[in-house]
Amino acid sequence: GGSSSGATLTHDHTTQYWFVWQTLKLWEHIQKNMHSLWVAADDDLLSTSCSYSLWNTGQGLNRVQNCPKVARMMHNYLSYVQSAAGRPWVGLSVVHLGDRDVPNALVFIDKYTQVPRILQPIVDFIDGMQEFCSNPKIQVYVADNFTSQEKLRKKVLADYFKHGFDGSGDDGGSCIDGRLTSSWNWTSRIAKKSYHHAFLMSGFQGFDGDDWKE
Repeated sequence: GGSSSGATLTHDHTTQYWFVWQTLKLWEHIQKNMHSLWVAADDDLLSTSCSYSLWNTGQGLNRVQNCPKVARMMHNYLSYVQSAAGRPWVGLSVVHLGDRDVPNALVFIDKYTQVPRILQPIVDFIDGMQEFCSNPKIQVYVADNFTSQEKLRKKVLADYFKHGFDGSGDDGGSCIDGRLTSSWNWTSRIAKKSYHHAFLMSGFQGFDGDDWKE
């Protein structure tokens, strides 16, 4: 999805757990196979059998073109993750390709290269917490504001798993594309979070993939 219209998911905690788990598993599988998706995207974009047309998609004029090879691979990955989950799929299994939400294969690739940019800063913050909290002043700040490192860790993860998967993308945010939009919307709101200063103390500067402190 390409827009944010506010949270729309209303399921219970257990269902939300599986919604997030299944989404992250799918993203993991996509990242592992990104090289194959790149090849398929090139084939689709250069295809002589899939013509394109120019549409105003609401995000400017875009080349809208079917992506049969990327679509086939995505449905295979989706089927794999659905089987691996061992339980009913939560949310929609619609994959937007060649439409107003994801006009062509290049836009698809661009969207899914954002996944590490969203997740890596969160992982680095969680994994590096003990190290940056070795600074006595930061240690006091964390204790005063969050009681402990563990509570800060849980606060960040609980907030992301709840509000980063809240259905704020298109199709109620539960379609395959909308899940990613919901997470990206969450990153734009981090400055308003109670733990934002803790993120900054750890070296975090943004989710654009370039500013995370080595």
